[in-house]
Amino acid sequence: MRVSDVFSYAFSAIRLRKLRAGLTTLGVVIGIAAIVALLSLAQGFQTTITAQFEKGFATNTLLVSPRSFGAAEASFPLYVTDTQTIDAIENVSMSVAIMQKTCFVNSSERNFTLNVIGVDFAKYKSIYESTFVAANGTIPSNPDNESIVIGARIRNPWQNGTVIADFGDAVEITWTKRNGTSPPKNETYTGRVVAVLNEIGGFSVGGPSDLGVYIPIAQAQGFFETDECNMIIVSLKNSDEATIKGVSEAIKDAFGGQVQVTSPTAVLEIISGVFSVVELFLAGIAGISLLVAGIGIMNIMIVSLMERTREIGILKALGMRSRAVLLIFLSEAIIIGLMGAAIGIVSGWVLANIFARFGLVGGNIQAGVQGAQGGAAITRMSITPVLTPTVFLGAFAFGVIVSVIFGLYPAWRASKLKPVEALRYE
Repeated sequence: MRVSDVFSYAFSAIRLRKLRAGLTTLGVVIGIAAIVALLSLAQGFQTTITAQFEKGFATNTLLVSPRSFGAAEASFPLYVTDTQTIDAIENVSMSVAIMQKTCFVNSSERNFTLNVIGVDFAKYKSIYESTFVAANGTIPSNPDNESIVIGARIRNPWQNGTVIADFGDAVEITWTKRNGTSPPKNETYTGRVVAVLNEIGGFSVGGPSDLGVYIPIAQAQGFFETDECNMIIVSLKNSDEATIKGVSEAIKDAFGGQVQVTSPTAVLEIISGVFSVVELFLAGIAGISLLVAGIGIMNIMIVSLMERTREIGILKALGMRSRAVLLIFLSEAIIIGLMGAAIGIVSGWVLANIFARFGLVGGNIQAGVQGAQGGAAITRMSITPVLTPTVFLGAFAFGVIVSVIFGLYPAWRASKLKPVEALRYE
């Protein structure tokens, strides 16, 4: 019996039992749709998060931060002058100290709690030349102590036209300090906004942020009354893995192993690894529904076998081989798997886009600007589902394979029926 005849006979058998075949196919559709929707959303989320992080990173940089030894011991301090030690290391282009404190920022009679960052404007702009860029005003290379640069979301945190600080505005910064057991004391100074950054988006680790308030490092040292810095950003001459590893080890050696050196590329690799595990977990959950559908296929085909016992007996009496009977039943399972996989992939892709379009996944991200009158600045992160060839082909193959596996036993039973017993079956 030719293969085309086997599939034609199997398809005819499915058409005679449309409702039963439809319900069986529906189980496969649900399982495949769940797999495609979850994995395409997860892949889209990973792509979005990675892109957001990459905006705040420079691949040829290292982040040097104090190494914490636990609650009982203080962390190893870093100082602004430590940049000189780092600059002397081979393959280091430059380094810049980051001094960050949480302050009250007052502008236009509104008070906000923000991170105020002291940094060397010229070096910082050289390292982050694509993101530390002014949309309004100019970032001075030699700023005076009153110069302030603000992120795009500081200007318009709620994205509704409510401007709280703009180019040329006076901004009052208040920092609450406390030494030992002495009462807290507020230190205040007034600066002027000389530049508003272009909107960056993304998450920032050391790099420019839409929610940053930047002041000259010299002013930060005097205002915060300290030379300690939170982080030193190191710009390398290239982003080769060997260079990153060599400079990282040299920096640790220079500080006696008392600092932590982080590579942005390593962070991105960790993020990718985490998402890979999450995707595998989601695929496992969705796969359970497909296994349930497989059990349904087996059940339906066993029922079909019982109903078609006399039919099989007649076919065998007319000379049909057991192998042909086996192929007919397997063909029915393959057809159900193919139709279920095809419809499931389309349905899953449509569902993923519906969820993403109407904000049922992702949602809003709290961005960390809290006003005195309430109302935190919100950043909306849109997720675009990504259907990779691996997911597409994997879902298709998985649907067919599950259908064949669970259809194998009923097909084997049908092929083993003896013609005389099958003809006597009522």
